[in-house]
Amino acid sequence: MKPCFIAALAAASVVVTPIQASADNAFVGGLVGGIIGSAIANQPKQRVYRAPARKTTTRKAPSTVNTAQRQQNRDTQTALNYFGFDAGSVDGVMGSRSRSAISGYQSTMGYSPTGQLTQYERDFLIGSYHRAQAGGPTTAQMIASSPLGVKGLLVAYRDEQMNGGGTSSTASIGGHYGLPSIVAAAVNEIAKSSDPTAEQLVQRSGFIQLSDINGDGRTDYVIDTSVTGSAFWCNAQSCAVRVFASTPDGYERNDFQAFNVTPAMFNCQRGSCAKIDDGAPQMAAAITPAPMPVPEPVPMPKFAAAPEAAIPNFFQSEPVAASLSSHCNTVSLVTSTNGGYITEATLADANEAMAEQLCLTRSYALSSGEDLMSQIRGATPQQVAEQCASFGTLLRDSVSAVSLQSDGDVMKGVGQFVLSTGIAPAQLSRTAQICLASGYRSDDLETAMAAALMLVSLGQAPYAEIIGHHLSQGFGATRRSDLAIGWYARALDALESGATPVFGPGQPERAGLLRKASLMLGGNAAASAPTVTQASVPVFSIEN
Repeated sequence: MKPCFIAALAAASVVVTPIQASADNAFVGGLVGGIIGSAIANQPKQRVYRAPARKTTTRKAPSTVNTAQRQQNRDTQTALNYFGFDAGSVDGVMGSRSRSAISGYQSTMGYSPTGQLTQYERDFLIGSYHRAQAGGPTTAQMIASSPLGVKGLLVAYRDEQMNGGGTSSTASIGGHYGLPSIVAAAVNEIAKSSDPTAEQLVQRSGFIQLSDINGDGRTDYVIDTSVTGSAFWCNAQSCAVRVFASTPDGYERNDFQAFNVTPAMFNCQRGSCAKIDDGAPQMAAAITPAPMPVPEPVPMPKFAAAPEAAIPNFFQSEPVAASLSSHCNTVSLVTSTNGGYITEATLADANEAMAEQLCLTRSYALSSGEDLMSQIRGATPQQVAEQCASFGTLLRDSVSAVSLQSDGDVMKGVGQFVLSTGIAPAQLSRTAQICLASGYRSDDLETAMAAALMLVSLGQAPYAEIIGHHLSQGFGATRRSDLAIGWYARALDALESGATPVFGPGQPERAGLLRKASLMLGGNAAASAPTVTQASVPVFSIEN
């Protein structure tokens, strides 16, 4: 009897049940009683074990998902190339060249230049391409009349959309500075009674502030005439302020009298706005000269003992800190008007180039930090901001030292603080990235700079670029180009040594621009920098 062999095939897959992520429950656990709570959990990856698949001669069908994605990428590359943003060959592969083209498109449109398109940005780009293709002679006329060339089509289509779907796109191109028609008209009106031209006013920090005041997802505009230098728009107490609130039918103008305005001072419901402090709109009254005072009899002089010597104080209160958020809105507007970012080849003004790069790094920091923030369980952005503010306070002395000491001396103090925390570097790094984004979003520059210093101390030297920008531009620190050079060099040397870029990873040409601009900023300042007396940096200890 022949032996009977029984073959049994068993296919089984074992799925390991994912373990619940354990919340770290502290950004910086132990930092002065646990200032910052609820950190990002390290999510374990689900592992799936499967038996090897049986060999078969059946050929797999091509992936329809990959094919569709490739076609979408080709459409994006075609549109980018048409509008003058060089994405290279239309192959459906979004490499560094395509990402650089996307960043150029985003900066022209006033979006955050992340190199990654949102669904809205992609839809607008593709839709604009098809519209331009179907426009015929009208498209050619618009391109010819725009100083931005074919890129001006995108600006025109955007402005038309923002103005409530009007029919005259060409009016949005010439002389409108990338602004809605009604806002541009107000700029031109103000310029007629001011020494600066309309183009110069648009570039002035604080003249136009952008914000979504009425919460409808569209940009609202605040024009502050106090920066024009013209007495026509201001009296001794206040200046004319115009708020343009978006509505489905366009923009509505609201006039006020105020001084040192911010968008937070106004509350808008659709197109109607009111100042928060008085609750009612105030029309800007005509400026009338004050009556001449009646002279009083001159009293006889009285002689008294000389007062004790004292340091004069000409300010009764702290000056209002400049808003980096508002400044970057203006920079973005100017960059859009100029047709894109300054490159190494077009570099003429180092300060202007570094202003653009400061706002670019801010955009990247916001994007990456908010991605991490979204993973925090049970904490609102406001709670994160409050806790991160305490984090900034801990490194206040080091942030202040940035304006006085070299980068090496500052980092010694920060390094001692990091060691004193006893916290794992990976946890501190996540905390710092979150607080960097939180600080920028709330315009808390002390917190943002403290977070950047922490990241540099943890070995992420490319973040030193942030400190260089704050010093060269005077935001959150004293304007010190001589000290900024050291921070720029620290970041650029790290990149040249192979460090992973954190800002504009798809734009390797940035390094050449930063190196050239930093040298232009410094001139001979590096050789003739004044001797700085070293200040003692406190060492923070943690109580058990």
